[in-house]
Amino acid sequence: MVQYKQEFLSSVKNDIHSLLELDWKEIEHNKTNFPLDPDWDMYHKLEELNILRIFTCRDEDRLVGYFVAHIIPNIHSRGNIIAVAEIIYVLEEYRSGMTGYKLFKFAEKCIKEDGVKILHVTTTEKNPIDPMMKRLGYSKVETKFEKVLS
Repeated sequence: MVQYKQEFLSSVKNDIHSLLELDWKEIEHNKTNFPLDPDWDMYHKLEELNILRIFTCRDEDRLVGYFVAHIIPNIHSRGNIIAVAEIIYVLEEYRSGMTGYKLFKFAEKCIKEDGVKILHVTTTEKNPIDPMMKRLGYSKVETKFEKVLS
């Protein structure tokens, strides 16, 4: 049975490597310029500053998905705090059910309890999850472009 938790970096760091690699291989469209090389020191600093939030789904003790977000002040609207989803991944064999949906709902609940009113989520063109985002009540608000400046 899949369980959803909010965890600290220390409790997921060892488990997350294999999922990060699968996520990177599946989603990263520019592997040459963006090799998989997490800045663990920065993640620890963000956690110390109470910015980093890690939500997980585990089947028994096995990590099968994660939702990582940053809680930050909205500098465009003083006094408002927003959450920005940094990275989200669920193992492929857990995608056909409600695992991803429930992970989102759990993360939203926890983030809302922290006083956050807006959650920004970026999805990729490589593996879009737009139908699930619409079911969850999200609105498409922008299109993101990227250019490698060489």
